[in-house]
Amino acid sequence: MKSRDVRQTFLDFFKRKEHTIVRSAPVIPAEDPTLLFTNAGMNQFKDVFLDKGGRPYTRAADTQKCIRASGKHNDLEDVGRDTYHHTFFEMLGNWSFGDYYKKEAIAWAWELLTEVWVLPKERLYATVYHDDDESFGIWHQETDIDPSHIMKFGDKDNFWEMGETGPCGPCSEIHIDLTDDLSGKKLVNADDHRVIELWNLVFIQYNRKTDGSLDPLPKKHVDTGMGFERVTAVLQGKGSNYDTDIFAPLFDAVTGITGVSYKATLDEGQDIAMRVIADHARTLTFAITDGAVPSNEGRGYVLRRILRRAVRYARKLGCSRPMLYELVGVIAETMGDVFPELKKQRETVRKIIKSEEESFLVTLDRGIEIFGEITGVLKASKEQVIKGEDAFRLYDTYGFPLDLTRLMAAEEGLSVDESGFEACMREQKERARKDRKEKQQIAGEEGEWHWLGERKPTVFVGYEALETDAHITGVKIAGRQMQLALDQTPFYAESGGQVGDRGVIESDRHAFDIVDTQKDGDTIIHITGKVLDRETGSSVCPESIDLSGIPVRALVDRGTREATERNHTATHLLHAALRKVLGEHVQQKGSLVGPDRLRFDFSHFEKVSAREIGAIEAEVNERIREAENLVKHSDVPYEEALEKGALAFFGDKYANRVRIVEIPGVSMELCGGTHVNNVGKIGLFKIISESSIASGIRRVEAITGRAAEELLWNEYQELQQVRQLLKTGSEESIAGRVQDLLDERKSLDKQLQDMKLSLLLDKALKQLEKAEIVNGCRIFTMMPGESGTDALRSLGQYLREKIGCGVGLLAGEENGKVILVGFAGDEAISDCGMNAGELVKKAAARVEGGGGGKPGLATAGGRNPAGIDDALKVFEETVKEALRK
Repeated sequence: MKSRDVRQTFLDFFKRKEHTIVRSAPVIPAEDPTLLFTNAGMNQFKDVFLDKGGRPYTRAADTQKCIRASGKHNDLEDVGRDTYHHTFFEMLGNWSFGDYYKKEAIAWAWELLTEVWVLPKERLYATVYHDDDESFGIWHQETDIDPSHIMKFGDKDNFWEMGETGPCGPCSEIHIDLTDDLSGKKLVNADDHRVIELWNLVFIQYNRKTDGSLDPLPKKHVDTGMGFERVTAVLQGKGSNYDTDIFAPLFDAVTGITGVSYKATLDEGQDIAMRVIADHARTLTFAITDGAVPSNEGRGYVLRRILRRAVRYARKLGCSRPMLYELVGVIAETMGDVFPELKKQRETVRKIIKSEEESFLVTLDRGIEIFGEITGVLKASKEQVIKGEDAFRLYDTYGFPLDLTRLMAAEEGLSVDESGFEACMREQKERARKDRKEKQQIAGEEGEWHWLGERKPTVFVGYEALETDAHITGVKIAGRQMQLALDQTPFYAESGGQVGDRGVIESDRHAFDIVDTQKDGDTIIHITGKVLDRETGSSVCPESIDLSGIPVRALVDRGTREATERNHTATHLLHAALRKVLGEHVQQKGSLVGPDRLRFDFSHFEKVSAREIGAIEAEVNERIREAENLVKHSDVPYEEALEKGALAFFGDKYANRVRIVEIPGVSMELCGGTHVNNVGKIGLFKIISESSIASGIRRVEAITGRAAEELLWNEYQELQQVRQLLKTGSEESIAGRVQDLLDERKSLDKQLQDMKLSLLLDKALKQLEKAEIVNGCRIFTMMPGESGTDALRSLGQYLREKIGCGVGLLAGEENGKVILVGFAGDEAISDCGMNAGELVKKAAARVEGGGGGKPGLATAGGRNPAGIDDALKVFEETVKEALRK
């Protein structure tokens, strides 16, 4: 049975049992920020089990894409070393949401295994929870399994729980005995590849309370999961999942790239490497297809670790170039019919993986060299443990994840001081935390708050109004700076990338210039600059003001707020345009939105080209010109926002209720910032820079509205001035005219250099005739003055051909650096043993430099022009000494 038939017969079987066949959820669970990756079929139905959601059906079945490479479920270390562990796998599953229960689940599982797939009944075992007499009885009464093959186990093996509290229940597992003599009963639940679990039937019937007690659920559910790769291996009569037709195309592709064939051995190093590469390529392809990107944090770092692990294993096969990306096409072709997103995202995934491979290969060789030095010292001193600081250096400088260092150490019979490594990580994070804290400290932090009554949360009214009446509830004074808290305020406090508002707070007698607005918990803090007497206009010392219970008027600076709003809404349009032009792998990684500009950091694997920047700008400006999109806001429960399709990313923290900012047909994001009410108010959008800020993270800076108009006007004016200077007409190409001038200048520069070199040659030949001759060998030194490296090398090559039996040294200076060019004629090399490379090397020491080259012509540099005379003298003395000998 082909693997595709295994999958299809499973789905067809449950379709006949009136199950709805649902699509696999993505391996990136955007709807569940508690998970790095989807690791089980039940993840997409978690809300149903928690009684927080429902489905229009009560029976479902699917094949779910799963990744287990982090946290509690982490199979990374076992991949390649046994026959059945994977970081990526498919889970076949069927579910009942308050519909059928144990009787049907057990009977149907037995029917599929023994009647449809015709597995030998004598090889099958069923396990049940030790006090689940109901399941035990059903196995006896509803199936013809050998009664002695029904076994009871405890909490560890046969009781499933979602977490410390919540839905849970007993499970019944089906195992198959693969031993030759059917002697595997004692190996059930013993983690032995000769008797493996095929299918787990979970019966969710209890709710675990905080005190550990169990309450029966009003609705009982069934949740089953079967490893697709495992059951395929059994049905194809293979001893390993990797020997099935699921992996054969990948092994063929690896062989085509490396020339190494897969021999299907368990312990042979190259076979282990091929299994790791095949598995990791699948994980990377599926994860990146579903929107993840390798990075230095969260799930992105898990993927980067997996990729670098695979790249290092590729070295075991003699491959030192990018090769994982070449497997993406194989995976898309063999699995794209079931998961069509693979074909749709194929080229994007190839580019991301290739870029990551190229990046790591730059440091891999040097890292392996450093690792060899570390292990060499350990072995010489007969030590067995790599120090934590050495493992950290490999991680921090050369990009070696800890598990890669651990793997390489194990191959050398060594271990790693992981606690020492973690200590180094903590020290680095603590240093970074302190740096951030120092940078983020606001002036006046040393003061103390004085609360005018009970401290209460500040009510923010700035979505609806830019000014309001209020009362001061708290004051902090440090020097001449004052910070104020109000009972309500229209001032937006810095958060979500948007800067804090500026403006003024007025009382009857004073005006407080607000230069920034920050947040401390649920209190909005207004940071003052000058405090003025409203009658005299003079500055007032904050400590002299009595603010107890006085009413104030809080007024936000309308101009800066509206400019900031234009930039913030433009950021949402930019995000949507980036995802449209570059791909849906783009995710926001940071932003800064102020009145003068916006900055947007996002995940992407390569420099954004000029063509792509043009397309992104055009997309944003098209939406602005349409001016049809009214920006909508709504305050809804977090789960409802996700159901609506609002973008949410792993690692971001959201409250139970969230604010959605929607630009209909373009963008829907969770955002607490302030925005224009119509995108047409943005006016104009212009990207002013694009750069890299970290591996896999790009940064775009842009301006909008009047700032963009001013930029374009200034550039137009400057262009017109250039056109006048170049005397070009409106139809002529300025770029073409400038290129002509540059070509002309280049030609003139070459003519000038040729003339200088000609004069230099004449001067050098005259000096050469007067050079001292010792034992038949001419010794020549010269300081031609301000001459570059190329000119000196050309002069040295020419003189070498003219000098016959002789040696020479030319010394020049360029941009404060010393240039030495030594040469030796063929006769001087053959008859006198002269070597220009060695002679220049000795001379360079006098100018604090180094270098060398071939016996006939050599170049060196130095950083001390004052030593040139000494260098020439040492050259002459060294040559004379050699000739005397």
